[in-house]
Amino acid sequence: MNAELGAEGERLAAAHLEARGYRIVGRNVRLGRGGEIDIIAKDGATIVFVEVKARSSRRFGGPLGAVDARKRARLRQLAEEWLQTAAPNAYARFDVVTVERVGSRLSVRHLEGAF
Repeated sequence: MNAELGAEGERLAAAHLEARGYRIVGRNVRLGRGGEIDIIAKDGATIVFVEVKARSSRRFGGPLGAVDARKRARLRQLAEEWLQTAAPNAYARFDVVTVERVGSRLSVRHLEGAF
């Protein structure tokens, strides 16, 4: 179920971003030693690295809390690696899209410039 919710969360996040005019550049981009960036998108001229967190409940905390300092540092490292080869002079930012089950529906929340 977690893998299904994760995949659905990433699909919803990508659809959410596209509906707001972002262009998806990559999904589940693997870099480094097993590192992965959930979504890389363009918002105008800005490269946006998006971490997607989906939760079916808050039993183990909310989705935003899962993007801790260690996760943020790893994402910065992966983004730097990607930028060096794909867009060395680009301006970049980090967004988080959370997807939570609220009753029978999924709620999507987008935090621009989250870290």
